[in-house]
Amino acid sequence: MKPWAVGLGPPPPLPLPLLLLLGAALVRGPPPPRRYTPDWQSLDSRPLPDWFDKAKFGVFVHWGVFAVPAWGSEWFWWHWKGEGLPQYEQFMSENYPPGFSYADFGPQFTARFFHPDTWADLFQAAGARYVVLTTKHHEGFTNWPSSVSWNWNSNDVGPHRDLVGELGRALRKRNIRYGLYHSLLEWFHPLYLLDKKNNFKTQFFVRAKTMPELYDLVNRYEPDLIWSDGEWECPDTYWNSTEFLSWLYNDSPVKDHVVVNDRWGQNCSCHHGGYYNCQDKYKPESLPDHKWEMCTSIDKVSWGYRRNMVMSDVASECEIISELVQTVSLGGNYLLNIGPTKDGLIVPIFQERLLSIGKWLSINGEAIYASKPWRVQLEKNTTSVWYTSRGMTVYAIFLRWPENGVLSLKSPVTTSTTQITMLGIQKDLKWSTEPEEGLLIYLPQLSLFTLPVEFGWTIKLTGVE
Repeated sequence: MKPWAVGLGPPPPLPLPLLLLLGAALVRGPPPPRRYTPDWQSLDSRPLPDWFDKAKFGVFVHWGVFAVPAWGSEWFWWHWKGEGLPQYEQFMSENYPPGFSYADFGPQFTARFFHPDTWADLFQAAGARYVVLTTKHHEGFTNWPSSVSWNWNSNDVGPHRDLVGELGRALRKRNIRYGLYHSLLEWFHPLYLLDKKNNFKTQFFVRAKTMPELYDLVNRYEPDLIWSDGEWECPDTYWNSTEFLSWLYNDSPVKDHVVVNDRWGQNCSCHHGGYYNCQDKYKPESLPDHKWEMCTSIDKVSWGYRRNMVMSDVASECEIISELVQTVSLGGNYLLNIGPTKDGLIVPIFQERLLSIGKWLSINGEAIYASKPWRVQLEKNTTSVWYTSRGMTVYAIFLRWPENGVLSLKSPVTTSTTQITMLGIQKDLKWSTEPEEGLLIYLPQLSLFTLPVEFGWTIKLTGVE
């Protein structure tokens, strides 16, 4: 029964100003999206799109003209002509005719056997949730038909193909996120050398080359991630980084989901940008308070492909999985690099390492993807246990199998609802608690060859505190 039906009369009408305000609110709808201003205080306040933290594992691809000499590293041109290192001079004199220039390598960068769907299938089988391709390294050669890189791009020279576009289409068919690496500087570009001579008080190179390329990459390919590099010689004000990022966050076609790293000028690394790289192969010792990524390479000596790579230079499956586990436990993403050949082939040892990670993740991915750091990250005992969590579930990933077959954990506190299993094994595991040793988990009595994985086993704990 309505209140005015018992003699109280109808409710008084709302005042006209209030009615007008309510009507205006209904017409206006939700408030406009936030606008970011071109300064670090504003840009750093942007929330990181959550797809990146959930992804955890990505593949980095260093590919360019440096894959033609394929010797030393992807810094070949700089070591040869910028530093004049004698071993590079000797390599050139022994293998190429007099007067051979770095530009002469360009036509030999053919990508003849580059099949983007084959690459994308491999990356998918590896369990990668995102892939980052070098669109341009410090040598300046662009892997797409850049209008500001005349006769030094993959459409005019070498492959005569849009490598960036082809790989992007293949990845997106498989719902893999696409990131684009881009070097801000170019070692030997005349305009960059002119700006350097002018103490970076001029911006001829930035206005003619760097910024047109970045805007073109975003508008043309709509990347999920921009992996900036080559920033270290100049402040961000020289690069116009904050102006670009404010456009990227406010008005670009990827403004709602794009992610960037922290290499946008001197002193930006580990301080400004989206997530932090800090430096190559960065490994924090404790849980950082900001999202971060470890980038590393299967070839421990180089990011680009090298013909002189030997097995001792190649990271083992155990090393890679250990780094992946430690990185994710400490809240980071793991970006693992491979360097294809000049022909567009991924050599078998790189394929094998990627596929071994995919096999491991097919069993243990529940403890990796979309996980969060737990209240304890590392159990400091002889089995090297690293923790992750998802909701109320805790995962303990141990890297060494205990000799007595009993895993001792002191951090989890059991309750009346505790259940313990191993990923890849159907049955619950038996366990007990001891005042001195904490939680004792009795591992399956199986040979290492019959376990679901050969290294890095995951204990799933529910009902623990």
